[in-house]
Amino acid sequence: MAGRAATSSAKWAREFLFRRVSSNPLGATRNCSSVPGASSAPKVPHFSKKGRILTGATIGLAIAGGAYVSTADEATFCGWLFNATKVVNPFFALLDAEFAHKLAVSAAARGWVPREKRPDPAILGLEVWGRKFSNPIGLAAGFDKNAEATEGLLGMGFGFVEVGSVTPVPQEGNPKPRIFRLSQDGAIINRCGFNSEGIVVVAKRLGAQHGKRMLAETSGTSSSPGEEVKPGGKSGPGILGVNLGKNKTSEDAAADYVQGVHNLSQYADYLVINVSSPNTAGLRMLQGRKQLKDLVKKVQAARDEMQWGDEGPPPLLVKIAPDLSRGELEDIAAVALALHLDGLIISNTTVSRPDPVTNNPVATEAGGLSGKPLFTLSTNMLREMYTLTRGKIPLIGCGGVSSGEDAYKKIRAGATLVQLYTGFAYGGPALIPQIKEELVSCLERDGFKSIHEAIGADHR
Repeated sequence: MAGRAATSSAKWAREFLFRRVSSNPLGATRNCSSVPGASSAPKVPHFSKKGRILTGATIGLAIAGGAYVSTADEATFCGWLFNATKVVNPFFALLDAEFAHKLAVSAAARGWVPREKRPDPAILGLEVWGRKFSNPIGLAAGFDKNAEATEGLLGMGFGFVEVGSVTPVPQEGNPKPRIFRLSQDGAIINRCGFNSEGIVVVAKRLGAQHGKRMLAETSGTSSSPGEEVKPGGKSGPGILGVNLGKNKTSEDAAADYVQGVHNLSQYADYLVINVSSPNTAGLRMLQGRKQLKDLVKKVQAARDEMQWGDEGPPPLLVKIAPDLSRGELEDIAAVALALHLDGLIISNTTVSRPDPVTNNPVATEAGGLSGKPLFTLSTNMLREMYTLTRGKIPLIGCGGVSSGEDAYKKIRAGATLVQLYTGFAYGGPALIPQIKEELVSCLERDGFKSIHEAIGADHR
């Protein structure tokens, strides 16, 4: 075992270095503006001394890893790789926030991130919507907006990854700068405004990934009839969600979401209607009872009129804001129950500025706040929605998660699944196995034998 691990890891290190040397410094990254083709990694110009330091540090880690594998088994080396990213991650803080984001997406797209080889503990596995999740920890929409890096991100050990928001027509979003760090508060303010390469580009990428998996299955690498079905979805190991948005200038929001369903749903394990971004004028008005009911009906009809195989159509969820009143939450819950909505994501970013960010000068920037200060607000809202829906609808808890304990609190409050984004932006890849390990400890500490047993435990 150790010999095979050493050989494969050394090969990885050699390939890594070859790609590094033969490409531009740090390679290419995603462009937030629209692009004509479906290339997964558009090029960016050569950059500063800070970037070259990051390159050197990463290459140094690869060399060190190549030397280390001679004495380590695969699981040990895998853990070492994740821990090694703690050395590289602080360099991202030296870069402009949006450029650092592009760089991270590019790294994941090119496979320059650690790949989780260790199986998830059985206690973390669960089935939702007839889909098997190896763990309940997912990456929220907004990180991989254009589906460039799904394979690399799922390979890092997320139970599911949500791409988007994807708009029908490419759009650049709001003027830069539009992403602001509040590092001391573990928070970010963004006002990106659905910057998207559009449905056509994203559909080509997801179609290529889907075809790659189908080819692997037909070539005999899939499970044999007697073998246990492994967790995974249409994109391979792990579950893929597609978050749909509307164009800024669109006058027919429903038509935009329907177009997204028609073009992207065949590649999605679940779909999300995003009506809660604070950075697109008028979008949050779609959360009103009548508006939401009409919208969901049209999107459900568009999905259901398509031809589906034995698995049936992808589940449809709605992502809502954390700044809603009790009455608005009651209206959303009523619509969700009446239309048999498959789930809700709670929540998007907030336009409020909870303590302690009120004293931060960056807090005056317009946009949605995410990260640690959002945790209490979003978790209280999650708890309230679980009560209003009587636990009948799967909820995804999102907002301020940066530890296994945070994820566990979301689950006890009523979340079936949990998403993070800002915590991942600050913590890097090493945070993923850390959260899962801590979550296992929380479950075992309180005597739960599965995730399902812990869902909504605070209400019992």
